[in-house]
Amino acid sequence: MPVPNIDEPELADIQLGAVLHALSDPTRLAVVLQIESDGERCCGALAVEVAKSTLSQHLRVLREAGITRTRACGNQRWVSLRRDDLDKLFPGLLDVILRAADRRAPVS
Repeated sequence: MPVPNIDEPELADIQLGAVLHALSDPTRLAVVLQIESDGERCCGALAVEVAKSTLSQHLRVLREAGITRTRACGNQRWVSLRRDDLDKLFPGLLDVILRAADRRAPVS
């Protein structure tokens, strides 16, 4: 029997303020950029320079805001972007935020 998604708000319960707050943190924004670019990722494979416990807190904020979906598969957690839901509620918002964040990234 599949494990249900973890602590995820229903579509009608996603609030703009919570989404904007979650995306205001550079680490959380980096996580969303990675998922947007690469698709669903194992939580342990996210390239961020924070402690595991800190990453867990950032992932919780994203999940509870309705930005990401987390699914359990054995002892691993996989995180994906709720792109369709966010685009339905706030058309174009995620595109604008991710484009602006990508411009701030250092050029290598």
